[in-house]
Parts: sequence; structure tokens; C-alpha cells
Amino acid sequence: MSRVLNAFDALLRRGVRRNTLRVPARGFATHDGDGVLRKCVKDSAETLVIGGGCVGVSLAYHLAKAGQKDVVLLEKSELTAGSTWHAAGLTTYYHPGINVKKIHYYSLKLFEQLEAETGQAVGFHQPGSIRIASTPVRVDELKYQMSRTHWHPTPQFLIEPEQIQQLFPLLNMNKVLAGLYNPGDGHIDPYSLTMALAAGARMYGAQIHPHTPVTGLTHTADGRWDVQTPHGTIRANRIVNATGFWARELGHMIGFQHPTVPVHHQYVVTATVPEVKALGAELPVIRDLEGSYYLRQERDGLLFGPYESEEKMVLQDSWIRDGVPPGFGKELFESDLDRIMDHVEMAMEMVPVLKNADIINIVSGPITYTPDLLPMIGPHQGARNYWTAIGFGYGIIHSGGVGKFLSDWIMSGEPPYDLIECDPNRYGNWTTVPYVCAKARESYGFNNVVGFPKEERFAGRPTSRVSGVYELLKDKCSMGFHAGWEQPHYFHKPGDDIGYKPSFRRTNWFGPVGRECKLVMEGVGVIDLSPFGKFMVKGEDSHRLLDRLFANTLPKVGQTNISHMLTPRGRVYAEVTVTQITPGEFLLITGSGSELHDLRWIEREVCDGDYAVSVCNVTDEVGVLGVAGPKSRAVLQKLTDEDMSDAGFRFLQCRSLQLAGVPVRAIRISYTGELGWELYMDMRNMRSVYQALMEAGQNEDIDNFGTYAMNSLRLEKGFRAWGAEMNCDTNPLEAGLDYFIKLNKPADFVGKAALLEVKGQGLRRRLALLTLNTHDIDPEGNETVWHNGQVVGNTTSGSYSFTARQSLAFAYLPLHLSLEGQQLEVELLGQRHPATVAKEPLVLTEPSRTRQQRKSRT
Repeated sequence: MSRVLNAFDALLRRGVRRNTLRVPARGFATHDGDGVLRKCVKDSAETLVIGGGCVGVSLAYHLAKAGQKDVVLLEKSELTAGSTWHAAGLTTYYHPGINVKKIHYYSLKLFEQLEAETGQAVGFHQPGSIRIASTPVRVDELKYQMSRTHWHPTPQFLIEPEQIQQLFPLLNMNKVLAGLYNPGDGHIDPYSLTMALAAGARMYGAQIHPHTPVTGLTHTADGRWDVQTPHGTIRANRIVNATGFWARELGHMIGFQHPTVPVHHQYVVTATVPEVKALGAELPVIRDLEGSYYLRQERDGLLFGPYESEEKMVLQDSWIRDGVPPGFGKELFESDLDRIMDHVEMAMEMVPVLKNADIINIVSGPITYTPDLLPMIGPHQGARNYWTAIGFGYGIIHSGGVGKFLSDWIMSGEPPYDLIECDPNRYGNWTTVPYVCAKARESYGFNNVVGFPKEERFAGRPTSRVSGVYELLKDKCSMGFHAGWEQPHYFHKPGDDIGYKPSFRRTNWFGPVGRECKLVMEGVGVIDLSPFGKFMVKGEDSHRLLDRLFANTLPKVGQTNISHMLTPRGRVYAEVTVTQITPGEFLLITGSGSELHDLRWIEREVCDGDYAVSVCNVTDEVGVLGVAGPKSRAVLQKLTDEDMSDAGFRFLQCRSLQLAGVPVRAIRISYTGELGWELYMDMRNMRSVYQALMEAGQNEDIDNFGTYAMNSLRLEKGFRAWGAEMNCDTNPLEAGLDYFIKLNKPADFVGKAALLEVKGQGLRRRLALLTLNTHDIDPEGNETVWHNGQVVGNTTSGSYSFTARQSLAFAYLPLHLSLEGQQLEVELLGQRHPATVAKEPLVLTEPSRTRQQRKSRT
């Protein structure tokens, strides 16, 4: 280590210049030195984009190119000011998120043709990139990612050390085991890219005004926005916050606390390196995952950027408390080489020519982070016609795809594909400043950690979102994180191997989950379902509103059904459990991850249709316990005078009752497919109800179970899950949801016309249940499905069935390959495992078994 430090100190003595990188200001002649505009700013706009970084300018470009009139972009200082101008400009096809890959793919294809379209050079280099694996678990990670890539158009290959050496001959190959190679990757000049997008935006009719800060925002009664600037007010039909690290400040104008925080990111630029200059072709970008840095060629030198550990990295959290300093735009932070010395040592070992390189620039600038490192893209719940495009840790590669994604959504009224992982509404009031800062530290340090399935990150937890039984359960289980909530994944017993031990194969949760599945199938289990999103809808137009929103008929008073909200194109926007409690009063239950996502959709329809209803989000106030298993009825009957028999309390009925003296709303439904009830109660009463259940069920050997077991049980019963088998990429007919879609109901529900057209044209693919022949690994979802050496589909979710004693997966397949008995292969960790299309369900649900038994007796 001392040798490396001495070498690096020598580099500094040879003339390093800190924080000297500057890009000359190139204005658009729209202002004089006093900042007064010399051209007219429109007083109205269809879409007003606030922020002139690469993302905001890309959106203006795409909207104008799509034909939208009156597109206006306002920038408080100069285009690219903020994070864009000092970015390293990396571009890559790779992303572990399935649909975020589409964002990257579109961006790269746009960058390839943008110069020819606009006449503006963009400085785009495409030497490819290699993610280096230097440990066996890293090799598994690359194989895991490859299994999720074959069904995408993204070019990606797993390559051996010999190929890596050929592509990057300056590497020390002692520790290199494999690499993930993306030809077409590279880097682009962020300033030139932004200027080319701006030229294209103007070419198609958008107006761009630098030196025009937004000083105020006023929401009008009709849902539009008055945007105040020093040069007048603009009335906009919608506004888009694309302000980078100023996002919080703009949000404050309308009462939002956007969960973003700037991070100090450093990279180093060297002078000419003789060994680099002597090469005949540009080196591919290297990402050393163990060293946690990227390295690329910069002219005839090298550019090296590390991601520091959460203990060493620096947040600019003062900007959250005090705001961004006035006038900050193209400034940089003071660099700190001590923070990155560990990474320097590893980089010098991996690329030895760095030891003798002269450093000419050290750049330390602000990059905006969200708690989970993903951006916030789309319309925001709670403020009509307010959209966000903020929180970009990788704004350059996201810019093109996000501009296209948002433009398509704005123009058509629905997202072009599912991207809920980037929905701004995944956050809520529970994202406090301490939480945001803790998670940003963790996420920055996690940039290059191993991306395991079932990944958990623990910084900032728990939030304020804990259920009434959290304190009772937290030491008995492995908790998962769901939209701010702590929810048990599985429970451990004495003798179990406990703790979070992620793996690409079966790990310490496997035995406990099997025990819990047996519990629910043979006895009685209790699960905390409080993270469900819960809305109360009532009013004189409630029937008319919900008949418009849902493709199913509405349940009668005291009954429940499963309903789906569809997009105009007939895609599945949401799955909701609907209960009519009293005439005109409905309880809507949705998944934890889609709470505000669904609420925004409902509220938009209320406003657009001018419905006389009230919609109240009661998620945090209402606790939920699920009770499931053949002995569940016996336990509940001990605690209430209500008739809990099959005849007295039928499937999909709802009833208010007293349970151990506590008011509870009980719905006979169970996502495990077994006999069960969901019990809704005031969160303050949840602990006493739970304790009463556990005491009453002692003779029935009652116990807890978690979401891993529920997932296994629902798969074997053929239950689809929103976000996996159904989302904005799928229609309900191909997902096998025909039973819940009432195309003959009188109401013209959203998506009805599109579904009728889909039905008339016929389906091209179908969801099928697969059984797999595996040993110590199970499918998770998004794996590639093969047939006769060809890619034919993808899985959507998977698990081990402890009842059927084999692995299962749902998969979308061409119709001719979706028939029962069809032989296929599913790729897991680089190997193709035999799979067979099974008859659904593999295990009958309790209501189906009961009906079958009655029929046989009759």
C-alpha cells in the first residue's frame, strides 16, 4: 500500500490541477449581460419543462418531434448547468432492471443518429465495455444477468479472460475470471449531446429559454399551472420538473419534499499515457466490480472514477437543509484524494500503466441520488398535471430513453411500457430526510456490490411505517422492505441458520419457507398484510366511477371481487380487491408497491370525469392480518359469535364482526389459495387481535408465515401477481384473466374498446405455468425460455413448490408452445434446465377442492 501511495503522491507532484475542468458558456443570444430577455417568452404552453440538463432538453426534443405544439423549456442559468456538464458521459446497454434496459437501448440508438439529424456533433465513442468478474460469485452474477438478457435486443456476451485480454491488452489478468461484454457501449460528450438535443428541439418547434428561473408555481382550478418567471407568467397545461439537484427546491414551491440528495462524485483524468497512445483502437470501458470503479480512455489518456464506500463518501446534505447556493451551476466541489485511495490502489493493480500516469484533472461534482438509486419519472400523485424527471444518478445514458418514454406517455395518456420501479409515487411521507441520506449513502456504496436475487438493503430502516405487530415479530423473522413497510419474509426457529445470507442458489430461507407452506396447507398460519394499499371510495358517483375504472362488474353489498384497472390500450394498470361495504361505499385494496401509483390513476379519473366522490387513503391507519389454513375457521370461531361455517360465511363475502372484542372487517379470501380470511382493523388494535389469535390457536398449532411462503403457495395455485404476470406490458387476455374481464358489461370501462380489438385479432402469446427440473436453484422471473436453440419467451416469476416438490415458473410463450406437455428449457445461471408446460393449477385451491368434494359426494 505504501508503494502505491508514494507513486500516487509522485503523480500529484508532477502537476495535477484540481477542479479546473470548465466548459465555456455558449448562450443562445436570448439575453444580454443584464439577463433581460431580448425575445418574447410565450405566455402559454402545452408542456413546460423546467430544467435544461440533458434529460429536460431530451424531453423537449421528443415532444416537439412527436408533433406537440407549444413546448417550452426554461433553464435558470445555462443549458447543461448542474450535473450534466461535468459528467463522465458513460453510455451502456447494461442495466439489471428489465425495463430500464429499454431506456438504455433507446438512448444509444438515438445517440448514434443524433448528429446526422441535427447537424450538431455529439462526440460519441462506442469502443464497447466490459464488466470484470474476479471472484466466483461475480461470475455467477454475470451468468444471472445473461439469463435475463437473451430475450432483449440488448447486445451482451459473457466472455473468457483470453477475449478480455485481446480487447483490453493493458489489463493485469491475474485475477480476471470472466467479463460481461457490451459492444456498442462507450461514452459521449455531455455538453455536445445536450446542445444537439436542443438544436433538434428548436428544429421541431420547441422554445428554449436559458436565464429564465422559475420564481413561483400556482395551480389553477382547472388543473393547469401558472409558472412565474422574472420575465412574466406562463400558463401551462402541464409542467415537468427536470431540475436535477434543484428538484427539491422546485418541489417545495408546491409542498412536495422530493427524496433526492446530491452526492460528491469524483473522477480523475490523466495526461497522455504512452501505452494507450500506441494502441491502434480505443480501449473498451472497464468496470472493475470488486474495485468499485469505472475506467475509460480519454483521448490518449485515461479517466478513472470510483464509487466510495458509504463510510467515506460525501453527501451535500446541507443543500437539503439550506437549499442550493444561489448561482451554483458550473461550479465543482473540492476534491479529496484520501477518500479514493483504496480504489486507486486496486485500479493501479488492475491497469498497471496508471502508476506512471500524470494527472491533469480531478473532478468532484454533485450527482443527484434517490434512496434506491433509480430516477423518479412520471406524473406525481397529489398535484394534477405535475410530472417529474429527477433523481438521475446516470442522467446521460438515461436522457434519450427517458425523453422518449415521457413524451410517449404525455402524448398517448399511458406509459409505453411498464417502468413502475422509476415511478415517483413509490415514495411517500415516510421518506424523511435522515432516511433519504442514509439510503443515498448505502446506494452509492452499492453501485458495484453483487446484485443478488431477493436483495435487501438495511440502511434507514425501519421507517415510520411499521405495523401494530412489528415489535412482536421483528426478532422472530427476516424482514423485507415494501414501500417503507417492514414485512416478514420468513420466520426462523431454534436451530435454524438465521440472518440475511443472499445467494444465487437456495440458501438459509429454503427450509423455513417449506415449513411455513406445510403449516398453511395442513394447519393454520397468520401473516402480516398491513402494507397493502387501502382506499375508501364513497359518494353519489362511486358506482359510476368504479364501473368506468374496473373491467369487472362491481360486487354487491357485503361481497368482494378481484378487479383490474386497464389502460386505454387495454394493458393491466392495476389489480385491486374491491369490496362494497355499504351501498355506494367501497374498500379498494392494492399491493404495497402500487399504493400511490394506483391512487394517482383513480384521482385523475375523478378529476377528468368530474365525479362526485371522495377518495381517502387509509393505508397507514388500517392494519391487516391474514389467517389461512384448514384449521383457520376453528380458530376464528373461538373469538367471535358470528357463524364462520362455510354456509354462514361464504367465499368472497365481507362482514363486520367483533373478534376478541375488537371491531374487525373480515373478508373471506386468501392469497395462498387455502381457506382463509383477511382481517382489517384499526392499526392500534392489531397487536391485541394478533395475540388473541395466537392464544386461541394453540391447540391447532397456529404459527406465523411470511411472504416467501405466500408466493410459493400462490404460484402452485396459478394465481397471477401484479408487477410480474400482469402490468402495463401485458393485456389481461394473454395473462389468463378472462374470468375477471366482463366485456359484455354495459359500462364503457377504460380499455374496453382496445380489448375487444385484441380479442378480435386473436392472441399471439399466452401465459403458461412451467414445471422445471432443477437441483439447488429456482427461477425468480425474467429468465430466458428456449426451444430448439431459439429464444421463445421469458419467465415472469418463479419459486419452489413445497407441495408439488419441484420448481415452478410462469412464462409468456407463443401460442403454439403454450400447450400442456410442451417441452422447453429455462436458463438459470448459464445452464438450460428442462421445463414442461403444466396444467393449471398444479395444486387446486381450497374452494375448488371443496366444490370437487361436494360434486363427488353428490
